[in-house]
Amino acid sequence: MATTSTRVYIDCAEFPNEKNCTLYISGKPDEVLSTAVQHAISVHGHKDSPELRSELQAGLKPEAA
Repeated sequence: MATTSTRVYIDCAEFPNEKNCTLYISGKPDEVLSTAVQHAISVHGHKDSPELRSELQAGLKPEAA
């Protein structure tokens, strides 16, 4: 049985954005970070950079069991 303790989430609504985006991404940390980076680039027009990845990494939160 898989444990949910390794799952994290990021909620776009918790970040300032002009689109009032409410996308919620959950899964394993590497999956969530990768998807969040692609979302930030394609939807919000951010450039892929170490700073963007660091900010998103800091925004990952453990998902409740």
